[in-house]
Formats: sequence, C-alpha cells, structure tokens
Amino acid sequence: MGIVAGLDSSPDFTRIVVCDADTGAVLRQGYAPHPVEGPEGSGRPSDVDPQAWLLSLGEAAGGGLLEGVQAIGVSAQQNAVVPLDAQGGTVRPAMVGGGKRAQVAAADLIDALGGREAWAQAVGCVPQAAQPVTKLRWLAKNEPDAALRTAVLMQAHDWLVWQLLGRPVRRTTDRGGASGTGYWSAATGAYRPDLVELALGHQVMLPEVIGPSDAAGTTPEGLLISAGTGETMAAAFGLGLGLGDAVVSLGASGSVMAVHPEALYDQTGMITSLADATGMHLPVVTTLNAVRTLRGTAELLGLADLESLSDLAMKSTPGAHGLVLLPYLEGERTPALPHTAGTLAGLRRESMKAEHLARAAFEGMLCGLADALDVLRGRGVEVRRIFLLGPAAELPAVQAAAPSLFGAQVVVPQPADYAAIGAARQAAWALGVSQGTLDPRTPPAWQGAVAQVLEPGEELAVGQAVRQQFVSVREQTHPGAFRP
Repeated sequence: MGIVAGLDSSPDFTRIVVCDADTGAVLRQGYAPHPVEGPEGSGRPSDVDPQAWLLSLGEAAGGGLLEGVQAIGVSAQQNAVVPLDAQGGTVRPAMVGGGKRAQVAAADLIDALGGREAWAQAVGCVPQAAQPVTKLRWLAKNEPDAALRTAVLMQAHDWLVWQLLGRPVRRTTDRGGASGTGYWSAATGAYRPDLVELALGHQVMLPEVIGPSDAAGTTPEGLLISAGTGETMAAAFGLGLGLGDAVVSLGASGSVMAVHPEALYDQTGMITSLADATGMHLPVVTTLNAVRTLRGTAELLGLADLESLSDLAMKSTPGAHGLVLLPYLEGERTPALPHTAGTLAGLRRESMKAEHLARAAFEGMLCGLADALDVLRGRGVEVRRIFLLGPAAELPAVQAAAPSLFGAQVVVPQPADYAAIGAARQAAWALGVSQGTLDPRTPPAWQGAVAQVLEPGEELAVGQAVRQQFVSVREQTHPGAFRP
C-alpha cells in the first residue's frame, strides 16, 4: 500500500514514525521537544499555547521526513482541552495536566450530579482532576469571561487533525479520545451535552465522533488524515493488544487496563470505562502508588537508584521473610483509601534487613497492581497475558516477581514509540479502507512488539502465597476496604 506516518504529541515532545503500510516496519523517525516551560519545579505546564504543538510537529517532520507518505495518524496527550471561540481562535491556552487547582472542581461536579454512582452510570467514569469535564468546571468558576466566549471544545489530537486539514468546517474526534472527556459515554456511544452545560454553564459545539477506520479528511495536497486518538489508545493499538490482553503501566502511579468487548459500568467509580481505537473497550483501574513506592524505599535505604534497590531485593527471597508493605504512601484509589498511609507489617528480628525491605517494596507495589487486576477479572474480563510497561518493567526484581504475583504470562516489550506506531497503524487502516484493500472492521495485521516473555511456571504457587500474605495484612489493616 505504500508508506504512512504516525505522529505522537506527548506533553513534552513530538515523535513521528514513518512505517511500511503493509508490515508496520519503521522506516524512519523524527523527534522534537515542545518549546514550552512549565512553572519551576512542576515538570510540565498547566497551560500551553497549542501553537507549541504545531511548532514541535514542524521541527520533528523536518528534513523531508514525510516525503512519499500517503496518510498520517495523530496520537496526542489525553485530557488536554482547547477552548475555541466561534471563529475557531483559542479563547485561552490549552488546559493540560491535572493538579490541585482542579480537585475542588472535580468534587464540585461529583456533588452536582448526585454522587459517584450517578457519574459512573452517565459516562462510565467519575470526574478526576485531569479530566476535560473538570477543567471546564474550573474555567467557569475561575475565568468566567473565557468560559462565556468558549463556543467549541477540542482535545489535543482533535485540534492537531483540524490544523493539518486546514481548519475545515467539520471537526472530528474518535471514540477513544471522546471516552476520556467525562461528557461522552463509551456504553452508549453518545455525548452528554447536559454534562458540558453542568460544568461550563452553557452548550458548545463538540467534534463529530467518527469510526476507527474512518478518515477525518484529506489535506489540500491529497494526504489522508485518519481519525486520530488519545495516547493510551494509540499505544494499545501499536502494541497489537487483543482480547485476553491486559497492560500494567508502572509510572509514579500505576494503571491496569484490558481489552474487553463491552463497556464496564462500576458504581464505585473504581473502573474508568474507556473506548479503544478499534471498536472495543479499554476498562482502566488506577493505583496512586507504583514506582513512587520504590523511589521512597530507595531513599529510605540510602540507595542512589532503582537498579540498586532491585539488586538488593534479589538478595532476599519471595515473601521477604514475612515483611509486607501496603504501599499506600499517597493514600490510595484502589482500594478507596484517600486519606490513609502506608503500612509495614511482619517486623521480626530476622526480617529487619535492608534486602527484605527492598523485596517487600517490589512485592507491595506489584500486589497493589494485582488488586487492580482483580477488579477487572471480577467483572468478567479475561486476562491471559499482561504487557508490563514503563522503565521499571526492565528491573530484575520486577521481572522475577510479576508473573507469579499476577498469575499470568508477562510480556515486557522492548522500548519503542508505541503511541506513534499505533497512530501510523490507524493511518494505514484508513488508507486501506479508502483504497478498498482493507475491511473497515479489521485493522491491518502488523508485526507484534519485540518482547521478552516471562512465565509464572513453578513459581506460581510461591507467588500466590506471597499474594495471600499481602491480602491478609490488607484485610486486617483496612477491613472491607477492597471489594473487587
């Protein structure tokens, strides 16, 4: 079919991959940081001029990178909102990230609709600080003039697609990106304009949600632009996830998501019901404490980095001589214990060694994520293999413990630009459909991610005993808090 490009506009940079449309082989790539600076110490800005995304895109595509490309897919950071006026100009900088400024707005919105369950029923998720619907509430309360002038709402990938197409009258998005807004339901496939009005104070225009293999349009030069999607959905598509696959992401906080044929409604709000980039669903459960647990333990033990903590943990044995760390250092979301602290249990004279504490930190983090997996399994989600993502996935202590604690095959993909690759795969799909060579219901079969595969094997029984030890301490310390 030729060649296609995938563009991923992350919070801090733009990556572009150019791929063979038939096989997915990466032919060339480009990169450029975003020319923005956040408030000192924040790591990233709360407000960004979206023109910065275009500048970065132009730089990443320099040197003839896109020569010969027939279609482009766009992936971008989720939760960024670009408020536009009636003429299509930005009312204010794009609102990105989360932060404390939006937490009050989120609580406000939850109460305004009648509680967490009402939101979960309406759109499959409960408002959080980072979500677009929450940012709209903040805008209405804190910048009422800007809120009044807002006539159109777009997310980052919608806005970039619209710009690439020359700002046409038709504005589009995809179901993956829409499902994270807090005003579109993955279960019904429809917007809830009443929730936009509840948050912002008035109605606005929202982008048309087009199908996974649909094209958003064609540039004046004849370049096809696919629907685009959010980074999470693009990465899942780039990894080639299917039914039976789950992803555990190890960031400072953690998340577990899986491919499922239907939207999952969870009255407690533990599950966020997202749509994917293929027509399926991506239920997500998050934990507040993942790698931050490891970093805190490394600092406590005076270790310079996580590699040293991993080396130390490998000197211990499964179960850490009875030490159990409940890793709720920032409170916790799964289980819902927002105001609690971490707990270290099982201290005995023989267990009071640095290597056992190091091991307990790894096991505590992974058991917390196994709890999140159990929420999905408890709702009928099939989990046959688990993709482990994030730099910490490479640590020997993580790889040694994860398969037996999760009770499944663990796949550790080689680092790659999976969101950009997923965007390129979407472009190839839309291109093939437009040419009549691909079925609109079946994406192109690309090469899977190059990965290391780890099996629980003979360690499974040991891992389940460690898990039970963790569950016992959790139930004793926080009785009834966890109901998968």
